[in-house]
Amino acid sequence: MSLQHTLLGFLNYGSMTGYELKQTMDVSTANFWYAKQSQIYMTLKKMEEKGLVFSDVEAQDGRPDRRVYTITDAGRAALDNWLAQPVMELQPKKELVLLKLFFSSRKNKEAILTQLRLQRDLHQNRLEHFEGETASVIRQFATGLSEMAKDALLWDATRQYGVMYSKMSIQWLDETIAMIDENF
Repeated sequence: MSLQHTLLGFLNYGSMTGYELKQTMDVSTANFWYAKQSQIYMTLKKMEEKGLVFSDVEAQDGRPDRRVYTITDAGRAALDNWLAQPVMELQPKKELVLLKLFFSSRKNKEAILTQLRLQRDLHQNRLEHFEGETASVIRQFATGLSEMAKDALLWDATRQYGVMYSKMSIQWLDETIAMIDENF
């Protein structure tokens, strides 16, 4: 259900195509909520059937037509209702690298260290993304659209979560790499 609400949230800012929704998610919510392009299109279709959004097909010169989705009053009501519901539990987290590490005593030291170093590089790249591109997008909205100043503050709070999570992961990986290097 939350992908539906994610899409309603973005469409509440303005009409978008499925592709634009995916691009927007990739630079804003990807550190805590993401979806594949195919999931987005399937969900938009269901939302349109429920009357939460409607779509218009726009012709483009020399390019395929594009379908633009717009939130309806029913969609806004569904979004507001969802936002009003408190989150009463922690969401379970799945971390494939932790699951593999848990069972890795059968692997040799270098194989384990290689996997952990790869994960460290991935977290470092994500950290740079949050501190660079994502921060830049938020700054653009904050300075360009004064009516979205509160939105930008909240967006930056979620970006900062991504920064802190990445830094924590890097620290944990550094400590775990050192522990395995010394004791395995």
